[in-house]
Amino acid sequence: MAGLRTPFAKSGTVFRDVSATALARHAARELLVRAELDGREVDEVVFGQVVPSVRVPNVAREVSLLPQLLPSVPAYSLNRACASAAQAITNAADQIALGHADVVLAGGVESLSDIPVLHSRRFSQILVEAGKARTMGRRLGTLARTRPRDLVPVTPAVAEPSTGETMGQSAEKMAKENGITRDAQDRLALQSHLRAAAGTADGRLTAEIAPWFAGRDLDDVLQSDNGIRPDASLEALSQLRPVFDRRYGSVTAGNASPLTDGAAAVLLMAEEKAAALGYRPLAFLRSYAVAAVDPAWQLLMGPVYAVPRALERAGVAWADLGLVEIHEAFAAQVLSNVQAWASPAWAERLGLPGPVGEVDWERTNVMGGSIAIGHPFGATGARLVTTLVNEMVRRDVQFGLISICAQGGMGHALVLERI
Repeated sequence: MAGLRTPFAKSGTVFRDVSATALARHAARELLVRAELDGREVDEVVFGQVVPSVRVPNVAREVSLLPQLLPSVPAYSLNRACASAAQAITNAADQIALGHADVVLAGGVESLSDIPVLHSRRFSQILVEAGKARTMGRRLGTLARTRPRDLVPVTPAVAEPSTGETMGQSAEKMAKENGITRDAQDRLALQSHLRAAAGTADGRLTAEIAPWFAGRDLDDVLQSDNGIRPDASLEALSQLRPVFDRRYGSVTAGNASPLTDGAAAVLLMAEEKAAALGYRPLAFLRSYAVAAVDPAWQLLMGPVYAVPRALERAGVAWADLGLVEIHEAFAAQVLSNVQAWASPAWAERLGLPGPVGEVDWERTNVMGGSIAIGHPFGATGARLVTTLVNEMVRRDVQFGLISICAQGGMGHALVLERI
């Protein structure tokens, strides 16, 4: 298992005119090049994307049509919200375990600079009816029914369809219900930025990035994530105003992950196939688990349920983990999850004999997280796997854990192992 990604960039910045397809193909192509893998060995492509283009609903197929791959390689895209790329990876692993594939290219992509903007339902109906009109007169007559209110665009929101509550509002609610202070959130955000800055400066993070060449002469090279703030300070973070509850809130733009564009890809192989091709796997997928909670409750608490299931399936205890990666959608969410894993009351609620475990921050998110690095919804899972695997190799760690919260009240957890 090895991975590579594009730089992650705040939406509306350097990738604002770049399609999700271009980002996904760039990550996949460069991964094949660095791995020195003949593309004819790839059996399937699986990619996650949360907000797909209406014109390109299956971005995975566009990846599989890279000239390095055979056009006969099947491909599909999936959506498990922020855990989409992780789901793509576990789906790929399942196909390998079943003997249906030997080599799978999995990952995810998101371009939040290029989200679909919709018309009202009434205007859509008028356009469809006009398109079916047999004469120009009837067509013009139908279009004449359009009113100014029909032309108001409808933009997608990062909100729960079932509750109408945005993820930020849910994070705010979790902070209040779980007693997560503003100071604790800002300190986690500061840690994220400083660690990501250090990982960029010493090359650990940039090693997993395929540089992007932009500009008319392709001389504008982006080699790192543009949301990381090396100059971040607790004082500056504390000055930011709450976004979702302006009077009593604690969730700010500084302690939440930004809207981000980017892509990430991971290469998975059957152990026998890797040996036959002369590769030594960086890590193995030992287990995974998915869980869900009522979105109207604490939306981002799904990982609290998923993590102990993944550990149980792996036969691994929390104390055995050498490294942990927790997706940082919001600092309030991370700290709520961490608090629950260490809680005897939550252990009882989960039907466990004791708490899952206490997070050691010296082994957790050691190069920062999504608050600093960014969070392209469909790509983050593959970024987390790539970052964790590489650090497991550097530190000679046997077991690593990934925890991801996702829209819909879902949680996804993976246990990786080096042998």
